[in-house]
Amino acid sequence: MRGVSRTYQDGEPVYALRDTDLDVAAGDYVTITGRSGSGKSTLLNVFGLLDVPSTGSYTVGGVETATGGQALRGAIRGQVFGFVFQAFHLLPGRTALENVEIGLLYGPHGRRRRRQLATEALDRMGLSHRMAADPRRLSGGERQRVAIARAVAGEPRVLFCDEPTGNLDSDNTDTVLALLRKLNTSGLTLVVVTHDEAVASEGGRRLQVHDGVVIER
Repeated sequence: MRGVSRTYQDGEPVYALRDTDLDVAAGDYVTITGRSGSGKSTLLNVFGLLDVPSTGSYTVGGVETATGGQALRGAIRGQVFGFVFQAFHLLPGRTALENVEIGLLYGPHGRRRRRQLATEALDRMGLSHRMAADPRRLSGGERQRVAIARAVAGEPRVLFCDEPTGNLDSDNTDTVLALLRKLNTSGLTLVVVTHDEAVASEGGRRLQVHDGVVIER
């Protein structure tokens, strides 16, 4: 990835992310750290095709995305990427199974296949006994595992995690980190933004963002 994302204030450019040259290989486990406002969220958004770099290029699997249209970026997000967020973003009033199935609605699968994939994903997260539970009745750790199940049910090649343990206690953090290690060992590429030094140390590669500058440690 090469590029920079910028905003403007009083007519002057404000660089959220400065010139960056990065390559992430299949199977990498990358963690991103930095203070609030450093640019790490912008970096994650560019990685995940939620933001477009204002200059430069960004290729995913050999496909140029910086100059491609929104349809192309949306297709890659849906077919190649999965996303996990700190706030879980689960729908109350829907079961854990239904929440995972909802994440598959825009994919190519029919209803029966969606149910099968969602069931298998929850089983991988150790939640086969909680499939019928409303998220409001789940612990924080269980909610995050449902969110991870939703993200991986469509069998993405890259999983982006934004502070995935930020709302969890130490025991649930350990459980989620063990699951992420297992997913990475199975071949899934991980990119994780975190403030937690213990979480950051999990990655095989560490990126630090400071005032929009990305440094590999």
